[in-house]
This record gives sequence, C-alpha cells and structure tokens, in this order.
Amino acid sequence: MSVAVKICGITSVPQVQMVEEAGADAIGVVLYENSSRYIDLERAVEIKHAISGTMLCIALVVNAEPQFIYRVIATLQPDLIQFHGDETPEFCDQFDYPYIRAIRMHESLDITDETSRYGPSGGFLFDAWHADQYGGTGEQFDWHRLPKVRDFRLILAGGLKPENVALAVRTVAPDMVDVSGGVESSVGIKDRQKVQAFINNAKAAC
Repeated sequence: MSVAVKICGITSVPQVQMVEEAGADAIGVVLYENSSRYIDLERAVEIKHAISGTMLCIALVVNAEPQFIYRVIATLQPDLIQFHGDETPEFCDQFDYPYIRAIRMHESLDITDETSRYGPSGGFLFDAWHADQYGGTGEQFDWHRLPKVRDFRLILAGGLKPENVALAVRTVAPDMVDVSGGVESSVGIKDRQKVQAFINNAKAAC
C-alpha cells in the first residue's frame, strides 16, 4: 500500500479542488493566528465543505484555549485535530476527539519517552525543531533519528518537496507524508505542478 499524502496550509476552496484532483489523501487547515497560512474558522468550514470525496480534513492548532478547541469540534467537525504546540497529554485527551500529536525534533528529544506519554489515534507527526516557529519552517531534520520499529502511526513532515519525498518514503517508511511550503509558488498558494509531482513521487516510492 502506498504512503498517504497530506497537503497542509490550504487557504482557499480552489486549492481544495486542485489537491483533491491530484490525489491527496488529506488536507490541513491552519487555525493558528501566528502562522503565515492562518485562516479563520469560517473559512475553514467553507474549505471542508468543498471536499467532494473521501479526503480528510485536519485542523492544526497551537496552544489554543480549550474553549476554542470545543468550538472547532462543534463548528468544523474535522476528521482529526493536529496539536502542534506544547499541549500536554492531559490537554489533548480532554476533548475525547481523534487527534494527531506533532513532535518537533529537538536535539535532546527522547522519542521513546515522548511517544509513550500520548495516545493519539491519528498518530505522531514528526517535524523539524525551530525555537520560534511551530511548524511550517521548510527545514528538514535527520530522518535516521526516527525508530525503524514502532507501534504507532508515523507522519513525516519538515522540509519535504517533490525532489526529496521519494527518498524520505524509502528511508522512513512513514504512514503519511505532510507538505506545505514545498509545494507552493508563494506562501499559502499551492502550485498545481508541484502538488502533482509531490503526490506522484511519494506514492511511486517503495
């Protein structure tokens, strides 16, 4: 079975239709105001409603207040919530809602210890570490740090693009790859050719 592909940072309805036609398995909407790809909840709802097939809608949040998370669940009803900040296991679990836990790959990180603390039904997303940014850095980390044997769903992010995604899939064997800036013509604007090349290269890799 080929790897699943998530295109994150979708900002408009036409982008939904374009990535769906290209064969994406999931999209991400960024509900974090400090992100350059931020959209408000109302726009996110429009984007989700534009999905015509089985493509998943994943809502990315960063250190949000519980009241906002409950509003996202009630209003957007995403397939998964992606906690991409400093959220504790207790915070993530309180909503009783399917989620992905993002782990930023700090040099001192103990992956086994970190993954043992959470129980995300959607798996763990591994992204590059940046002191001032929660994702979307376009930077790659050392894929060889990731465990070969694991008992969780692994989503690979961080600096992926059409040119390196096949190598990433062969090296890590992730369940899903996640890309944002690597398939853009400018911030928040997905490029049709890059999206198609990324999906084709990811799914052809073995």
